[in-house]
Formats: sequence, C-alpha cells, structure tokens
Amino acid sequence: ARHLSRNAAVLDAVIGGSFWAPWPGVAGLVADLGKQLQEAGDYEARLDTARRWMKEWHFRVGVHHLRGLADAFEAAKSYADLAEAVIAGLWPVVLAEFAGRHGAAPGRGAVLLGMGSLGAGRLNAGSDLDLILIYDAAGVEQSDGRRPLPTRSYFARLTQAMVTALSAQTAEGRLYEVDVRLRPSGRAGAVATSIDGWRDYQQTEAWTWEHLALTRARVMAGDPGLAGEVETCRRAVLADKGGAARVRPDVAEMRDRLAEAKPATEAWEAKNGPGRLMDIELCAEMAALIAANPARQVERQIGSKGVLAAADQAVLLDAYRLLWRLHCSARLLTDRSLEPDALGEGGRAFLLRETGEATVAALSARLARAVSLAEGVIARQVGPGQG
Repeated sequence: ARHLSRNAAVLDAVIGGSFWAPWPGVAGLVADLGKQLQEAGDYEARLDTARRWMKEWHFRVGVHHLRGLADAFEAAKSYADLAEAVIAGLWPVVLAEFAGRHGAAPGRGAVLLGMGSLGAGRLNAGSDLDLILIYDAAGVEQSDGRRPLPTRSYFARLTQAMVTALSAQTAEGRLYEVDVRLRPSGRAGAVATSIDGWRDYQQTEAWTWEHLALTRARVMAGDPGLAGEVETCRRAVLADKGGAARVRPDVAEMRDRLAEAKPATEAWEAKNGPGRLMDIELCAEMAALIAANPARQVERQIGSKGVLAAADQAVLLDAYRLLWRLHCSARLLTDRSLEPDALGEGGRAFLLRETGEATVAALSARLARAVSLAEGVIARQVGPGQG
C-alpha cells in the first residue's frame, strides 16, 4: 500500500494485460526499454521514462513473488535482469548526451563492470548497484567535441553522469542507489580507470579482498571488444592470485573484521554475522579464487574443484538457500529488521511458504541449526587470521 501510494502509475502495467505474462529475460527487457526511450523527448524525459518503466517491472517481480508465482531465486534473477536492462538501456542515452557536449568517447570507449550481487546476477527488492567504469582511450589524449576534455576527465565525468542518471531523484523518483567504492583504491581511487591501469593494479597492487570481489565481476554494458579484454584479464588475475596458502590467512583476517564491523544483531538476521549470507559468500569467493574458478554464482563457487569436501558443500548450500529465501523475502516485506510476530498473518504465511516450514517456531529452529553448521564449516575452512 505504501509503495502504491508513492507509485500509483505502476497499476497501469497491471491493467495493460501483460502483467502475468512469462518473464521476458534481459534481451526482451532491453528491447522494450529501448523502444520507450526512443519515443521519449529530451534527456530528462528519457530519465523519467526509465524510472516509470523500471518501477512497473519491479512491482511485477514483487507481486509475482508474493503470490507464489516465483520463488526467491527466480525473483532475485528477475531483479538482476531488470537492473542489467536499465544499465544497458541508459548507457547509450547517457553517452549520446555527454558526447553532444564533449565529443565522442576517445579510443575504444568504456565498459561498465558490475560487481557484487549485480555481477553475480542475484539481487533483492532493495539492492543497490556496485559499478566500475573501465576505459581504453587507445592513446587519445582528449575528446574533440565543442567543449573538449582531457581523456581522464572525460571518463571520470562520464562515470558521474551515468551514476547521476541512475540515482538522481527526479519527478519520477530514482532508479537505484549506486556504489562505486569497489573501484581500484576504493574511495581514494579515480572513479574511472584505464584498462592498462586496472590490469596493472590487479596484478601488482590489489589486496586479496579486491581479488575476491573480482570473482563476481561482470561487464554490464559498453564496447564488446573491451568487454572481452576485461573478462580475459579477470580470469588471468584469478589464475595468478589463487592458492590456499596465500588466500586463506587473508580471508580469515577479513572475516574477523567483518564479524566485528557487522555482527548479527537479531536472531532473524540473514545477511550479517558468522554462518550467514555474507560469511558464506566470502567462503564461496575464497574457494573460487583458490581454484581459479571463473563462476560468479555462490552455488558454483562453493562447488569449486578441490577446495571443499562434498559434505561441507552440502552444509553451506543448505544454509545459503535458506538464508537467501529468508533475506529476499524479508526485503520485500520490510526495510527494517525482520520480526515475524510484527509482520501480520499474511507476511508470516509468505515466509513459511517460501521456506517450506509449517510454523515460525520450526523456521526459527531450522535457521539456528543451519547457521551453526555453516559457521562450523567456514571456521574450519578459513582457519585463523594473521593477526
């Protein structure tokens, strides 16, 4: 009801007749958004069009999940498809607007690299987007537009323009919160990075946590040739920087820091804390890095060859699947801590249907057991930290 009070236009999509049709996938979404953007007027109108369009589809995913027409994993893939379509659809619009003032992108242009859950293709109803811009100016020192810019300034400002297009509050709201802190050197680094600088940084300066983040990186939009080069570099870094003796102690130290910075504060917490989602994802990324496994999804990373025993894999997968169902469902119901008793009968029924449990008490017991077992596996696999 709160959502509809702020976004009443999404009801037009329900009335339109395709609300219950099969999910179109990324290609279908990109085509549909592209058509609507072409029909819009100026740049601001296109940004508003993208916001209305995204909210209609976002609402559809949530309703299908609530109605049991999709489960938490199908909804997560749909949310990720939608975000990828928005990025792919808006990227040429932002490029054209920027080029109109400052000239075409120097050299081969740029790609947008999705990190974290976006790169892995699994989002929830409240996810933000982690993005990095990587460019190849091919030796060109500045653009050639009416107001030319030096290459580094060009791509830095282009990054900011894309972030603004996604996150700025307009009359139609905003699309997504965007985080660019996963770029090389974090907040201290440039918001746009050359392909050569990015490659050199990954090979010579990046810390283990940055290599772990690379296990889930995926190009969202941009020049196909440059996209292929970025992926080749990603795989090469994973192959060069793996090895249990190098990775495990760093991961143990990172795990200790995460436990201190983001502890589980509630019994129903699914994301933060030992044995919960972030902990399992960290262990999965560790396995992928050790094995030089290019897979991005948690399940496939946990199955990395030669790292985790089959029994340990089963424990982590069972806990992860339960926790994701709980987390994705909770984010659809509330932006606060999950309290089943405060959800109302419908909300509790939704959680129980999603997790396959008969009562809240049974779900609570299962959650505690799964988290405890997962914590034990991860502690054994990661081992003690260096400090």
